Amino acid sequence: MDKEIIVEVADSPQSMEAIFGVRREVFVIEQQVSEEEEYDEFETSSTHLVASCDNRVVGTCRYRNTSDGIKMERFAVLKEFRTRSVGASLLLAALADVDQNKFIYLHAQVQVVGFYKKYGFIQVGERFEEAGIQHYKMVYSPQDSKIN
Repeated sequence: MDKEIIVEVADSPQSMEAIFGVRREVFVIEQQVSEEEEYDEFETSSTHLVASCDNRVVGTCRYRNTSDGIKMERFAVLKEFRTRSVGASLLLAALADVDQNKFIYLHAQVQVVGFYKKYGFIQVGERFEEAGIQHYKMVYSPQDSKIN
């Protein structure tokens, strides 16, 4: 049986260091995104979530207010934990945290569009490149969620 996944707001320098470690592993090393692109001016103005399993940080995401609404981004889960619902736990926690009356959107890498669709996100617009990776903009439409 899988261990419990705990998701909480990152509220200490230690949790931020662990989050940056996960993002470095997933984005910089695995997906070869430059560190300059990965770490940006929104680190301090975003709300970061940290996912832990058995006292180990295994995933993260962040969300922030933009002129368009609330943007969810930087979803990263360590490779060996990707089949253990860590991404789902992060997404559901982020959705529970944000103001549901605002426009909620994200930029999904093409290989995870189906994942976000299960949770009520709808693909909009043309495919585009961000950090050398193909993405689609997706907007949250809870009535389209396939999760009950």
